Amino acid sequence: MNPARLTFIRSTLCRHFGKDPFSARPFEGLKFVDVGCGGGILSEPLARMGASVTGIDVVEKNITIARLHADLDPVASSIEYRCTTADASVTTSPTENLVEEQMTFDAVIALEVIEHVSASAEFCKSLSALTVSNGATVISTVNRSMRAYASTIVAAEYILQWLPKGTHQWSSFITPEELVLTLQRASISVEEMAGFDFDPLTGQWSITDDISVQYIAFGIKNS
Repeated sequence: MNPARLTFIRSTLCRHFGKDPFSARPFEGLKFVDVGCGGGILSEPLARMGASVTGIDVVEKNITIARLHADLDPVASSIEYRCTTADASVTTSPTENLVEEQMTFDAVIALEVIEHVSASAEFCKSLSALTVSNGATVISTVNRSMRAYASTIVAAEYILQWLPKGTHQWSSFITPEELVLTLQRASISVEEMAGFDFDPLTGQWSITDDISVQYIAFGIKNS
């Protein structure tokens, strides 16, 4: 899914920041934070596109893997990885706290994270606190729909076994309407949404207008 997600991110952020989407390094001069970065699958291409990237994750093993992989690439080695969270409210024992440090970024990106936190409203407020005025916020998650239950839990976890069983809880999924409202309350206005479609014949993901299963949202922090 990463290439499809990057297509959306590149398009929306280049348009918002007035950058050339066809440039090899369109994000030169911009500061991004990748919240829930895992092993760095998104942080690395963002760094290659010129962004100054901070990647954070609550799992120390993920950060260790991300650092080891980034060291193989001189460009990716510039990424600052931290075992921490955006805000103390979304975990019990963060080793560091970016909100308390009063760090801010031009773009705050949290992909497939919000459905795993216990307090989504507080999480969105922490993302907003990390975003500069008129900065960008990008969130991807799973819709709370029967189609999402069938494809994300039944198919992905039990039939295809792409993910460990129990990775997702259907009750924790967030509808697009709920996400828009939650972000509005956190001073972020959602400007654009898109969905993802998987073609089993090619094994490729693509961007679609259908947001009934997995979707991604681009928002702007209000001044």
